[in-house]
Amino acid sequence: MADEQALDEVVAFTSDLIRIDTTNRGGGDCRERPAAEYAAERLAGAGLQPRLLERTPGRANVVARIEGTDPAADALLVHGHLDVVPAEAADWSVHPLSGEVRDGVVWGRGAVDMKNMDAMILAVVRAWARQGVRPRRDLVIAFTADEEASAEDGSGFLADRHPHLFEGCTEAIGESGAFTFHDGAGRRIYPIAAGERGTGWLKLTARGRAGHGSKVNRENAVTRLAAAVTRIGEHAWPLRLTPTVRAALTELAALYGIEADLTDVNRLLDKLGPAADLVAATVRNSANPTVLEAGYKVNVVPGEAVAFVDGRHLSGTEDEFRATLDELTGPDVDWEYLHREVALQAPLDTPTYARMRAAVEAFAPEGHVVPYCMSGGTDAKQFSRLGITGYGFAPLRLPEGYDYQALFHGVDERVPVDALHFGVRVLDRFLRTA
Repeated sequence: MADEQALDEVVAFTSDLIRIDTTNRGGGDCRERPAAEYAAERLAGAGLQPRLLERTPGRANVVARIEGTDPAADALLVHGHLDVVPAEAADWSVHPLSGEVRDGVVWGRGAVDMKNMDAMILAVVRAWARQGVRPRRDLVIAFTADEEASAEDGSGFLADRHPHLFEGCTEAIGESGAFTFHDGAGRRIYPIAAGERGTGWLKLTARGRAGHGSKVNRENAVTRLAAAVTRIGEHAWPLRLTPTVRAALTELAALYGIEADLTDVNRLLDKLGPAADLVAATVRNSANPTVLEAGYKVNVVPGEAVAFVDGRHLSGTEDEFRATLDELTGPDVDWEYLHREVALQAPLDTPTYARMRAAVEAFAPEGHVVPYCMSGGTDAKQFSRLGITGYGFAPLRLPEGYDYQALFHGVDERVPVDALHFGVRVLDRFLRTA
């Protein structure tokens, strides 16, 4: 059991890490090294030998290994990222880099995504060092850079250039799972992630005939791009159910005592009410236009116009995704991948998933654990290159009124101290026997 010092440390570590500015603005504009050094110092204080690794100066990652008691067992990767998305201080109730602890709540960017989990990992590892605890199997601890952009300086770099550090790892746990979802009717649901949609960030380029804005122009690049963007934005993607999503729908239906009719998923989602939010974004592919760039003067028709689209695809559907984009963009607009990563699918009939479920239920007996698929992506994508199966397991018990998914990248990101304590206890129980 995690001791009182671990409960104090997880709060202090979360606050400290928030105060270290690791804002990732994209394009390489980030510096995680101070946070990496902070984490490495605390791992070293637990008797480990952490390594700091950089692809680009200042973009540091930390990796350490804890030897387990069973040398024949496969190793488990436990990972969290150190960077955070930007925050506009004027929009917040407190400064997003304050790490302020007020009325039992830790405030700041990264409180949920995901310096809280980084702090939990550090607190558990240090508690074990004080208690002389060793896990059953080797644990590889990794704190990464650049997850909020391309991961090229983080998990991608580690997987490609330092695969030996993850020798023996067959499974991993990372962000976004085992948090409290309140359904509005008194039920507390704890979704554990066992899948991710693939990433397809796209660049669309329309070319046409440049000319004077006062002349008729049937080859207007802006018009061509706008038509393609409209088709993409209005496209109704067909239902495609992965094994994880099927399991999520089936278990949620059982929880609500309704028939799991997977031949009419839209009707089933309606019956699930607010709980449908856990699966609605992952029953189909998606493509959302997000950025438009064209022109330089109102009376000049530009010869080129560009748009960017956030595309996501489910496991086994990437070929369909590409073919659909070819059709929607049409003959006058070219498209290419700006960033591309695989979709993931993790099995549910494993001892690891059962142990995650049991750890949550031990400290939240009133909760209902269900599997779910993440609509976005995590570092698990890059680590999958090494044959590592990833799950989302960063436990938090949140009170009603805390919308976990809205706090991700949201204004006034914050986490209750009690939620951090819950996370440490659950993580400690799971990792001891994982």
